[in-house]
Amino acid sequence: MNPELNQDLSLFHLIIHASLPVQLVMLLLLGASLLSWWFIFIKLFTLKRALRETDRFEREFWAGGDINVMYKRVSGQRETAGEMERIFAAGFSEFMKLRQQAGLSLNVIIDGTRRAMRATYQRELDNLESHLSFLATVGSVSPYVGLFGTVWGIMIAFLGLSSVAQATLAQVAPGIAEALIATAMGLFAAIPAVVGYNRYTHDIDRLSNRMESFMEEFSNILQRQTSKAA
Repeated sequence: MNPELNQDLSLFHLIIHASLPVQLVMLLLLGASLLSWWFIFIKLFTLKRALRETDRFEREFWAGGDINVMYKRVSGQRETAGEMERIFAAGFSEFMKLRQQAGLSLNVIIDGTRRAMRATYQRELDNLESHLSFLATVGSVSPYVGLFGTVWGIMIAFLGLSSVAQATLAQVAPGIAEALIATAMGLFAAIPAVVGYNRYTHDIDRLSNRMESFMEEFSNILQRQTSKAA
């Protein structure tokens, strides 16, 4: 095989000598891929921390400790507290406020407590789901962006042969090869984004179910304790 042909078909050479639209597509896909990996690693550490804090709080809560002591601790560490801890603090704080108001029935107090926990739950869930929409977009759009670059590159390659009397493989191969790089980059950007999105969506759903179960169980505990006190 001709060594000059090997040099012409090297990856770097093909990218540098690609047409401007194909180069822009490659640059866009490279940026999307790098940003996706950044969000993937950020979300990995965020969800690990959330799971660790949730496990720790559930062990502490169901160990039967004093709820007032737990509330004071969580309130003093609200910025560093876990998602479930902030839900607990919001619910218990609202419960204490409503309980001090005269004339409110038990159902009204518990409903208000649930609403406070639900509002905090939605904020925590939105925070956990941040950047997932970007991963979903990259995963679904990148292959088509890469395909656009491929189609454009192949079109330019064949247009370049219009003035050639007899086309050879050596003449058409560089244009087709540089076009196919765009498809490869599209898949390289899309596959990790799709895998990360599916994995993190599953993990967030599991955390969401645990937080919803806690809200219901905590509401029932407060309702039973208030009924006994009355």
